Amino acid sequence: QVQLVESGGGLVQAGGSLRLSCAASGRADAYTMAYTMAWFRRAPGKEHEFVAATRWGDTYYADSVEGRFTISRDDAKRTGYLQMNGLKPEDTAVYYCAAEGLVADIRSPGQYDYWGQGTQVTVSS
Repeated sequence: QVQLVESGGGLVQAGGSLRLSCAASGRADAYTMAYTMAWFRRAPGKEHEFVAATRWGDTYYADSVEGRFTISRDDAKRTGYLQMNGLKPEDTAVYYCAAEGLVADIRSPGQYDYWGQGTQVTVSS
C-alpha cells in the first residue's frame, strides 16, 4: 500500500505561482511499483480532470496547462511535485495526486488505485 499526502495549495492571484507536493509513504516495494504519478483536479460540480503525469521520466500534460505547469518527482524523497505558474481563475479546484503502476490510459482517473486527500487551489482574478 502507498499513502499519499498533498500540500502546498492556497489562495493566489491570477498570474501567480504555487508548488504542490505529494509525499508518499508505505512499503518501499509498493512505492517502487507505483511508478506512474499523476495530478488530477476537481472543480465544484465537475468530474476529475487530468492535469499532468510522469512515468519513467516521461511527462504528460493536459492541453489547458501545457507550458504553465511542470510535473516532477524525487524518488529519494518519495515526493512528487506540481509547479504551477501563470495561474488562471479557471485553475481553481481541489488538486489530487495519484499513483499506480502500469496504466493503460494515463489520463483516466479510474486507472489509479492510490490517491491523496486533495489540496485546495484558489486563483482570484
